[in-house]
Amino acid sequence: MPPTRHLRLRVLAALEDRVKQFRTREEIYPLRVPRDPILLDEVIGHALADESAGFPAVTLRSRTLLTLAWGEDVWDTWVITLPSAVKVYCDSDASEMRILASGGRNAGDESDRLFLGLLSESGGEDFGIEMSGGAPTRVRSSIEDRSFLVDFFLNLFEVTHTEDSVRRVLPESERVATTMQGELENFAGHDFRADVERWLDHVMR
Repeated sequence: MPPTRHLRLRVLAALEDRVKQFRTREEIYPLRVPRDPILLDEVIGHALADESAGFPAVTLRSRTLLTLAWGEDVWDTWVITLPSAVKVYCDSDASEMRILASGGRNAGDESDRLFLGLLSESGGEDFGIEMSGGAPTRVRSSIEDRSFLVDFFLNLFEVTHTEDSVRRVLPESERVATTMQGELENFAGHDFRADVERWLDHVMR
């Protein structure tokens, strides 16, 4: 079997060919997307045939943008940088890795932020996936701009109607509550951004 580096270059060449077929839409320009998310294992299989068994797909990953965990369940979104410097945006969980979009060059993080922003604002719909599961219990990100991350999750929770899951993750001492008409009402909803900021501080510790 050829060294892993040679196999990796063959897969990257196959990805270069595949992303040329992607199309853009006005609402996501300049990002481009396939008709449906593409399983990365299928691209690897076509590129390497019998040599695909055991190929470490992790070697394709340039960097991880975001990791969300709900207990033992983990979801990542990450970037492959092609030899042309075009970025390929992927996501993965315990069962599969999918190619969601391409665009931008490997200079700066403008396209990374655009991708993540559209991902949250559409709940994944712009890229053919559905973001679900409520507020994660752990978050990691290579994006250092905390305000951007707060905006990301604020949009995501509002679009997916999972605001209450944020407050359930917060420690009880950080919840804003009062009693009204015999029921416990959470008044943090009037400033949900503050809830998200507290939640993010908690889950990124």
